[in-house]
Parts: sequence; C-alpha cells; structure tokens
Amino acid sequence: MAARLLEKYKNEIKPVLEAEFPKNKMLTARVEKVVISVGAGEAMKDTKLMQNIQDTISLIAGQYAVKVIAKKSVAGFKVREGMPVGVKVTLRGENMYNFLDKLCSIALPRVKDFRGLKRNGFDGRGNYNFGLDEQLMFPEVVYDNIIKTHGMNISISTSADNDAEALRLLELVGIPFTKGRA
Repeated sequence: MAARLLEKYKNEIKPVLEAEFPKNKMLTARVEKVVISVGAGEAMKDTKLMQNIQDTISLIAGQYAVKVIAKKSVAGFKVREGMPVGVKVTLRGENMYNFLDKLCSIALPRVKDFRGLKRNGFDGRGNYNFGLDEQLMFPEVVYDNIIKTHGMNISISTSADNDAEALRLLELVGIPFTKGRA
C-alpha cells in the first residue's frame, strides 16, 4: 500500500509545482530524505537512557535508529572517542512520507499553543531544519515507557534549488508554517 502523502504528491502537489516553477519536469522539487536526530547530552554515560532514546526514536520513525559514536575526544565536553553521543535515523521513500504525514496531521496539532513552524529554518539550498521539545506528541510513545523526555532535530532535505521553491513544496505537503515572514 502506497503512502497517502506520496499519492498526494504525485497527483496534486507535483502539477502545482510544475506550473509555478516551470522547468524540466524531472527537476520538479521533491522531498528526498528526512533525518531525525537526538543529541544524547547526559545520556552518554547512562546506557539504559541511551537505549530508551534509541527505542523511542525507532518507534516514532518506524525504522531502526542507530547510535552516533564520537569520532574524536573533546575534553571540554567530557567526550571520549568511541562514546555514543546521539541517535539518528534517516528516512527515505515510503517511510519518509508516512512520517511526514503523521507529523503534519497528528503530532504537530497535539502541541499546546502551536502556531506553526518558523520559516527561518531554511539553509539557502532548499533544506529545512527544526527542533521539537519533546517526543510525547507522537501517538506511538507511551508516557510510562519514557525514562526522561528529550527533544529531537528534524531535517527535511529537498531537491529544490532555492528556499522559495522548498518552502512552497513543504507548504503543499502540509507542513504548518507561521503566517507572515518571521
């Protein structure tokens, strides 16, 4: 069964983008990947907490999350080479569209006093980054199974050449942005 958002992209979003940004149809902007990452912070020394974070992100993403290992020692952060410093998962294809659909239609509307994501998270090359304060907004997460709440960073990579095209793509996908410029 194909993802609902993927069908929407093919049937509704892509024709709109082709009309608004006329160029080769093969260059029409699309979402390429979504990366969900969590910096461990104090969980570096607590293997049980690190495993809990990894399990939670895997549950949210619907795909196995991997631990990120430090490549260098940094004395100022009390990090040694080989220590786990975070968790990440890269979503592509159907898993990516399922996650984006769940994020836009279920998770973000559950945030109290949510007014939309800021528009200043673009990097100039058509990619969008934003952070969430806690993982409890996702329906898969059971509060009793959480040792400690943590935030996460979500990076959405698009094939768009510029931020204006990427913004329009993400608006059509259903990402709720704040009104106005800020």
